Amino acid sequence: MQIEQRGVDTIPDEERTSGPRDLVSILLGSNLCLGVIVFGWLPPSFGLDFWSSITSILAGTVVGTALTAPLALISLRTATNLSTSSGAQFGVRGRLIGSIVGLLLALGYTALTVWVGGDVSVSVLGRMVGLPADGLSYGVIYALLAAATVAGAVYGYKVLLTMSRVLAIGMTALLALGIFAYAPHFTTAALPEAGGYLLGGYWPTWLLAAVAAGLSGPIAFITLLGDYTRYISPARHTPSRILHATWLGLILGLLVPQLFGTFTAYGARAALDYAGPLVDASPTWYLIPLLLAASAGSVGNAGLMLYSMGLDLDAILPRASRARATYTVAIVATACVFVGHFLWDAQSAMTSFVLLLTAIGTPWAVITLIGFARCRGRYDADALQVFNRRSQGGIYWFRAGWNVQAAVSWAIGAFTGLLAVSLPEYQGPLLKFTGGVDCSFLLSGLVGGVVYLALTARGAGVPALPTDPAEPAEAVTVAP
Repeated sequence: MQIEQRGVDTIPDEERTSGPRDLVSILLGSNLCLGVIVFGWLPPSFGLDFWSSITSILAGTVVGTALTAPLALISLRTATNLSTSSGAQFGVRGRLIGSIVGLLLALGYTALTVWVGGDVSVSVLGRMVGLPADGLSYGVIYALLAAATVAGAVYGYKVLLTMSRVLAIGMTALLALGIFAYAPHFTTAALPEAGGYLLGGYWPTWLLAAVAAGLSGPIAFITLLGDYTRYISPARHTPSRILHATWLGLILGLLVPQLFGTFTAYGARAALDYAGPLVDASPTWYLIPLLLAASAGSVGNAGLMLYSMGLDLDAILPRASRARATYTVAIVATACVFVGHFLWDAQSAMTSFVLLLTAIGTPWAVITLIGFARCRGRYDADALQVFNRRSQGGIYWFRAGWNVQAAVSWAIGAFTGLLAVSLPEYQGPLLKFTGGVDCSFLLSGLVGGVVYLALTARGAGVPALPTDPAEPAEAVTVAP
């Protein structure tokens, strides 16, 4: 129960004591929460029937997992988090792009988890003890969930891993009970309250659901996976075992809660809102399990997200300790919860958030994976830490710490994705060339990857390989 002292520095091999089972536990246990469950509600709210909702989530999750899972192998090699590891492609300063993308992803999902968990908790307590659904009640519940989340995030990886192991068992049992609770009123037909297909046609709406509910889940982990695999030693566990564990953890950790969300959306007739109908349709005997799922599950998931946010801010501001950075981002995330509850429509906010972050995050992941393939998993771990030591030099220094080719490729890919995105409030100009179908993640990743390969085809912007993965390839010069 000691507070973790490590930030984004290199983890010594003697401290890398986790294994594949721990990876599966943390990916499964941390995701069994209402913040992930609610994504299963999106396809029904878009006007799809049950089986169309299921297929869209399955397709998006499988595709997203295939793209995201290999990222776990990078931190297995570098012993630091993924945004810092991306310095091998973007430069030791350019890897701030990954830190900012990771910070935004984790910030949004932290706020969403506390927001949904708090709303369900207030509604359940309203039915059980008559708690009024006013601003004070929401404020107190949000504050309690946020405080518990901060405690877990500050203590760090080992506490969060233990929490995930418990949640993997406990939350699975609670969700299994939920199947029986909502089965009496379950239907496979589209919910008429949704008002038909959100985008006017079946396939555009189905693809929107595949991206917003399915693909967005794995993409949320593009900067998070390294937070866990940096504690796994490559000397004791092979890359294939870690890759298989990542696939299994992501598939189970995302499909189990999201498909539960889809099932309960039809069982509770939750078309326009999820939290309220979920509680109203719950039998009395399931209220306490639902309250436990809303509170404990939310703390476990938001704790991991907040932990990742602390690492990303620590990477952006090297002088800040991980604990101090975690407290700072916790304040911002809690503020986002209140803004989300009082100012945003849930469906529009969630859809816009995941589509925008998917569009800008996918090209970063593609470029990082291209670099991993090029270097064959060989990194100079010491040179990756140059920025954190406020030094200069190393094989990842490029131009003043930036790899211009990689940064430009990411920017072009992300901009292309934003031009092709379909949001409730905004339609990108490229949609007229895709038949109105949101292909933003495909275009952003494809364009970013192709531009990066073209700009580095002659070797420009490609670092030299370390002569020995265990030894730094070039001395680091300390800046005056």
